[in-house]
Amino acid sequence: MSTKEEKREAILQATYGCLAASGLSATSLDDVAQAAGVSRATLYRYFPGGRDDLVSAVVTWEYRRFFIRLYNAVKECETLEQVIETGLVVAHQAITDHEVLQMILRGEPGVLEPTLVAEAGPTREQIALFLTPYLEREELRDGCDIDHARQFLARMVLSYISAPGQWNFDDPEEVRRLVRSEFLGGILPEPTSLTMRQI
Repeated sequence: MSTKEEKREAILQATYGCLAASGLSATSLDDVAQAAGVSRATLYRYFPGGRDDLVSAVVTWEYRRFFIRLYNAVKECETLEQVIETGLVVAHQAITDHEVLQMILRGEPGVLEPTLVAEAGPTREQIALFLTPYLEREELRDGCDIDHARQFLARMVLSYISAPGQWNFDDPEEVRRLVRSEFLGGILPEPTSLTMRQI
């Protein structure tokens, strides 16, 4: 990481700390500059749009860190079902426990929208690529190819992470039913009666 990248990272970390301590509306550029040990002029050099630019950058930075943590939580899973179940539970818990995110959702949820829109496509593709080796080990339904299956699952993962609906992600058995019925039910063959008895 270059010195410039390190400085930018330090400013983002300082901004995140200020948001966590004081909240979005109470965090000023002066607060961030003091926390980061830089001048306001330096902040504007890295974030020419000022406070809005900085807050947007922090949201994007933390969004990407969230998915890195999610990747680390699922990378050792052995089956497609385990990956999706673990991912949904870990993501739900992380969002629920994320004080800064919850604070933004309560106060200024519109701050998140530009990042969610900009990052949705690339994130969906990364999820699809990650799931591909797992799908290659599965027998898919007739007429369902791997590309369709991985894109479908990636869309479903993002959708349920952001809005679980009526499903209780604190209940492992309910998550298991969700994954089998809504995620895998559309891409894998119907289970045989023997398989159903084993479930």
